[in-house]
Amino acid sequence: MRQVLCAVAALAISAPVLAQQVAPEVFTLDNGMKFLLLPRTDQPNVIAAGWVAKVGSVNERPGITGISHFFEHMMFKGTDTIGTADAGADSKYREQQKALRARMNEITWNQQYRRFFNGEIDDPWSAANDTPELAKLRADLKSAMDSQQGRLDADRIAELQKDLTAATAEAKPRLEAQIALLKGKQDAARTVVKDEFDKIYTGQGGSGMNAFTTNDLTFYFINVPSNKFELWAWMESDRLSNSVFREFFSERDVVHEERRLRTESTPTGVFQEQFEAMFYASSGYSWPVIGWSSDLNSYTMEEAMKYFNIYYRPNNLCGVVVGDFKPAEVKATITNYFSRLKRGEQAPPPVVTLEVPQLAEMRMNAECDCQPSVEVRYHTVPFRHKDGYALEVMAAVLNGRTGRLYKSMVEGSEIASGASAQQEGRKYAGAFSFSAEVKGETDPRELEQSWYTELKRIQDEAVPANELQKVKNQFAASNFRRLKSNFFLLVQLGYAEGLGTWEEINDSPRRIEAVTAADIQRVAKMYFGEKNRSVAVYTRKAGAAAPADAALAALPGPMQAQARMLGQQIGKETDAAKLRTNLERMKGQAAQVPPEAKPLFDYLVSKVEARIAELDGKK
Repeated sequence: MRQVLCAVAALAISAPVLAQQVAPEVFTLDNGMKFLLLPRTDQPNVIAAGWVAKVGSVNERPGITGISHFFEHMMFKGTDTIGTADAGADSKYREQQKALRARMNEITWNQQYRRFFNGEIDDPWSAANDTPELAKLRADLKSAMDSQQGRLDADRIAELQKDLTAATAEAKPRLEAQIALLKGKQDAARTVVKDEFDKIYTGQGGSGMNAFTTNDLTFYFINVPSNKFELWAWMESDRLSNSVFREFFSERDVVHEERRLRTESTPTGVFQEQFEAMFYASSGYSWPVIGWSSDLNSYTMEEAMKYFNIYYRPNNLCGVVVGDFKPAEVKATITNYFSRLKRGEQAPPPVVTLEVPQLAEMRMNAECDCQPSVEVRYHTVPFRHKDGYALEVMAAVLNGRTGRLYKSMVEGSEIASGASAQQEGRKYAGAFSFSAEVKGETDPRELEQSWYTELKRIQDEAVPANELQKVKNQFAASNFRRLKSNFFLLVQLGYAEGLGTWEEINDSPRRIEAVTAADIQRVAKMYFGEKNRSVAVYTRKAGAAAPADAALAALPGPMQAQARMLGQQIGKETDAAKLRTNLERMKGQAAQVPPEAKPLFDYLVSKVEARIAELDGKK
């Protein structure tokens, strides 16, 4: 459910933030780690704390795509202190697994890839195509992972438990004794203590521990009682100085499953991934944050440690603390714990490959089991570029129930169930997108043409003063609301710092207010040429039925695609206990969700509750 929380957080920071000036104290340790400290008493006795690693998928390269997101998973696995019952035995398991996987990679790259290129097999990584040696190595690796996690006799226990349900009264004691014996062996062999990081925090009153990875940064955060700040400082500095990347190879399977649910099993997931790769021809934004499958299979521990030692060192990190605390006490605690982190020997290299200019329109036509839709996307400008603010205001003129897209396509011609526009300024590049879903049997190409009509209107006619002021008032109101939550102040500060500088949260309202109607016309003419656009048209596959979800249809248009994807992932979850845990987390964070994200949040909560009820009914 980490992606659900990430989606809500992304909605919360998608617009410029904070109408009032925010003045965190900037505190930097000798090792280069920066901290932003913002004391507030609006929420007594609570602190929102986190840290940002200034690394995302854009910093990767072919061969290790997705490794930033993979580290997000790894950093919750613990250290030699947390997450293990026997650090020595656990270390031996990790070394054994590393050696087995290294040999498996060697065989795959040197033999299986050649067989794949020769047309002998269809997938060099599939177990179905294993050579005898590779099959044995795979079995040995599984055995080692099962041993580490205490799953030595899991299959046999499952068989005995099945037999137990149908056993006679006389046979049950014997079967129960066998099961107890095997479970005892499991417990004795287990060196992994599952989710201990989370259990320690929640046991001391912490809530909402999570993280997310984007193209440009990775962010870890939690809420803790004010009197538990030292616990946070110890826990976070321990995992930054002493992470052992436990379950390195088994967690790869978890990420594969996440990729399958988030991308491969959603109606448009793989197409959106390919559209992104088509749109960004040369930059590191061309591959997905979760990574390509062949790269997920190929990571080595050596490559991972090299990456960690560059990007997860204090000179590339920024801590953020917002809430009820005394700065002098917090600074002393930070210095005591985070000063032990060693500065990286190699500075993070610059991202030097710029996106090449697009010289011709690109177009993707896809058939899917989905509601027909269209996206038109244009290359624009990165974070903090002077034209980004005019593009933000242009998107706001188009968006919302009083915006031009809704009035013309949803209410007017009634050809769309929802339509939206968005300017996304990433760290090294930017894009402006128009997206819409059809209503009824409308051809999605009608939506595309309707978009060009609205675009030409903005290019040819200055936005009236009253319409422009209405949009600016909406920005101001939204910015003011975001002052209320420690958590979302934390997210805004850390996210802006990860992209370039936290000061953007103070600068952007002023720059938004300065945007004129002439600025909007200028950027509309400058960036929206035919040669600079890429178009994705999704049509319903023959025989596919139109989806029926009244709650989904009630959401604002821009949220519907994201809600549909996340709802489908929830519907595929089979672990009711996991769903209940995530539901409690979501409800614990409900008060921190900004109003504009509330409809999506409530929809996802209802989906989780419905899925739990469905699973309970099957018992």
